[in-house]
Amino acid sequence: MTAPALAPILDFSFSRRWQAEILAARPIILPARHFTYPGNVEEIERGALEVLIRPLAAAVGGTAPGPCDRAPGENRPSASQEAIPQPSSRPIPEPFLATCALGFRDPIVPTGLWSTPRPEEICAVSGGYAYLIDTVSPGQFTMLPHRPVLELRPLPAEGLLLFIGHRFILAWGARGRAWESEKLSDEGVTVLGAENGILHGQGWAMMTDREAPFALDLRSGERVQQDRA
Repeated sequence: MTAPALAPILDFSFSRRWQAEILAARPIILPARHFTYPGNVEEIERGALEVLIRPLAAAVGGTAPGPCDRAPGENRPSASQEAIPQPSSRPIPEPFLATCALGFRDPIVPTGLWSTPRPEEICAVSGGYAYLIDTVSPGQFTMLPHRPVLELRPLPAEGLLLFIGHRFILAWGARGRAWESEKLSDEGVTVLGAENGILHGQGWAMMTDREAPFALDLRSGERVQQDRA
């Protein structure tokens, strides 16, 4: 028997100007606006994450999911839990379907949706492949070069969304790529936490066969000297 697929992750730590719903399957009748990422048909044939995205005029807070912020099988929140956007005179783009090519069929890699430091942007991760999509102009997107992404770590206080891979960490801010770390591990990076603008973690060193600690300045991604007891 194959291991059951893990439920998609929904993390809306940042404010956002969109709502999104992960669909169990691609609709038989496609909406008028349909975008495929990264655009290679052969990759889509291996599987895909199907997400119906509705841009909003006003920002939605990052605590309670809205009426469309759910994975297949999840119950809808009550009316009191739904985030109600404030009226705006700005034209609201039409909803669109995002078809995001699947990376790896392995429970170790994440699949789900994340808000980002830029409210108009959504991060969709499909089997460790990470796509950052402009919900106002869906033709504009970034597919991260590090594949697979093993973990995402939102840091709202720092205005950063961290993408953690086997050897590196990439930080994404309101203006896009903020920084990328040096090589932190030969195979496997563990983030322990962030404090006072410093990210603490550890990575496995092949030469010593041990976990080696590291500390990164969250403003630049550069390694900083750690105090030793």
